[in-house]
Amino acid sequence: MTKSATIRRSIISLAIPTFGQLIAEPAFILIDTAVVGHVSDASLAGLSIGSTIILTTVGLCVFLAYNTTSQVAGLIGAGKKREGIEAGVDGMWLALIIGVAVSLLLFFFGGELCALMGARGQVLVQAELYLQAIVFGLPGMLLVYAANGIFRGLQKVRITLIAAVTGAVVNTVLEILFVVVFRWGIIGSGTATLIAQWFMGIMLTVPALIWARKYGASWKPRVEGIVSSAGDGFPLFIRTLALRASMVMTVVLAANMGEQVLASYQAVNSTWNFALNMLDAIGIAGQALVATSIGARKRDEARRMVKEVSRAGFLAGIAIGIGMILLGLVAAPLFSPTPAIQMLITTGMIVQAIFLPLSGWMWALDGILIGAEDYRFLAYSCTLTALVYMLTLWGAARMQWPDDFWRITVLWSLISVVFIGVRALCNGLRVRGDTWIDQAIAKV
Repeated sequence: MTKSATIRRSIISLAIPTFGQLIAEPAFILIDTAVVGHVSDASLAGLSIGSTIILTTVGLCVFLAYNTTSQVAGLIGAGKKREGIEAGVDGMWLALIIGVAVSLLLFFFGGELCALMGARGQVLVQAELYLQAIVFGLPGMLLVYAANGIFRGLQKVRITLIAAVTGAVVNTVLEILFVVVFRWGIIGSGTATLIAQWFMGIMLTVPALIWARKYGASWKPRVEGIVSSAGDGFPLFIRTLALRASMVMTVVLAANMGEQVLASYQAVNSTWNFALNMLDAIGIAGQALVATSIGARKRDEARRMVKEVSRAGFLAGIAIGIGMILLGLVAAPLFSPTPAIQMLITTGMIVQAIFLPLSGWMWALDGILIGAEDYRFLAYSCTLTALVYMLTLWGAARMQWPDDFWRITVLWSLISVVFIGVRALCNGLRVRGDTWIDQAIAKV
C-alpha cells in the first residue's frame, strides 16, 4: 500500500467516527426544528433565534475540542502519553467551569439577547422559552467536546460515533414524547435536548477518565494546566468568535427580512450545519494526523497530509452537495406545513449545496492549520473574513429585494461566496508557504 493510500485510509477511519461526535449538537437542533416546525411558524422562528444563541455559545467553545486534540496528539506523537492525557483532563475541567458560568449568564440574560437579535412578539416569547429550557445542558455538551479531544488525540474515536447515535435516539424519543404526546411545545423540545446533552456528556466522560487512569494521568484539577489550556485556546476562541458573530448577524438580517424568511433560514441552516460537520470530520481527521506527524517531526508526511486531506474534503463536498440538492427537492415538508416556507427552504438548500465543494476544501485546510497549532493566523484570517462579510450583509440589508425568493437566495449566496470564500482564499494561500509548518516543528 502506498503512503498516499495509507493516509487516505487513516483519514476515513478517523473521519467517520469523528463525524458522529460533530453532528451531535446540530443533529439535536435539526430534530428540534423538524418537530417544532409543526407547532407553529412563530415557534419555528423563535427556535431559529434560541438555537442560534446555543449553537453560537457551543461553537465559541469548540476550542476545547480542537486545542485538546492538537495537544494530546502532539504529545503522544512525541512519546509522552501520560502528559498528553493530563492535558486532555485539564481541558475537561475547563469545559465544566466554562459550561456552568455560561449557562448562568444565558439563564439570566438570554431574553435580552433574543430581543437584540430581532425577536419580537410571539417569536420573542418562543425564543425565550426554548433558551430557558435548554440552557443548563451546555456543561454536558462542553464536556463532550473536551472528552472528544482525548479520543481524537488517541485516535480512538469509535466511541464518539456510538455516543452521538445514542444521544440522537434519546433526543428524538424524548422530543416526540414531550412535544407531540405531552404537548409541551417548544419547552418540551428544549428539555429533551438538555437531557440528551447530559446523557452524552456522562457517556463520554466516564471512558475518558478510565483511559486517563490507564496511562497514569491524574484526574485532579491542575490550575496550571487549566490556565495553560485556556491560554492556548484563546486565539481559537477569537477565531470562533469572529465566525459566530458573522452567523449571528446573518440571523439578524434574516429576521429583518420577515418571519417566513427567518423560519426557512432556520431549516436550511440546520441542514447546512449538519453537512458542514460531515466536512469538518475530514478536517479534524487531518488535524489529528498532522499533529501526530509534527510531534514526531515528520515534515514530509505532514506536507503530504495537506494534499490528501484537502482532496478528500473537496470530493466529499461534491457528494454531500448532490445529496443536499435531492434533499431540498423532497424534504421541505418535513420542516414546515406552510407552502411558501417550503419553497424558500428548497431554494436555500439548493443554493448552499452548490457551494459545498468549496466548503469541503476550506474546512480540510482549516483542520490542517489547527493541527499545526497555527492559531494566530486563523484568528487574524477569520477576523478579516468577519469584517468583509458583515460589510456585505450591511450592503444587502440596504437593498430592496423583490420578494422572499430573492431574499433567501441572496442570503445563502452571501454565506457561500463571501463567508466561505474569503476563508478558503486565506487558508489556501497559507498552506502554499512553509511558515505554518516551520513554526509547528520549532515548537516540538
